[in-house]
Amino acid sequence: MDWKLELVAVPVSDVDRAKAFYAEKVGFHADHDQQVNPTLRFVQLTPPGSACSIYIGTGLTKMKPGLIEGLQMVVPDIEKAHDQLAERGVDVSSSLSGAERSSG
Repeated sequence: MDWKLELVAVPVSDVDRAKAFYAEKVGFHADHDQQVNPTLRFVQLTPPGSACSIYIGTGLTKMKPGLIEGLQMVVPDIEKAHDQLAERGVDVSSSLSGAERSSG
């Protein structure tokens, strides 16, 4: 039997700003954005090529914004990912260190 993790909550303080960052800057696909009622909004975003999505919104979790730790984004080419993020306007380091280049 396969067990798949498909959706992870990422608590944020500003849903619109977080959605713009993940979708417009980082390049995640905005799958859903539903205002269910005045206190409940659900936004699902999926990284390119990923089977797992994140969700942000209001009224969804009691986790405090900024407290989630340990999520890992895995890419086959760190230099290409770095360059793509920089091209999209994400604030990244100016270059990768030798340790980062060899860890891929």
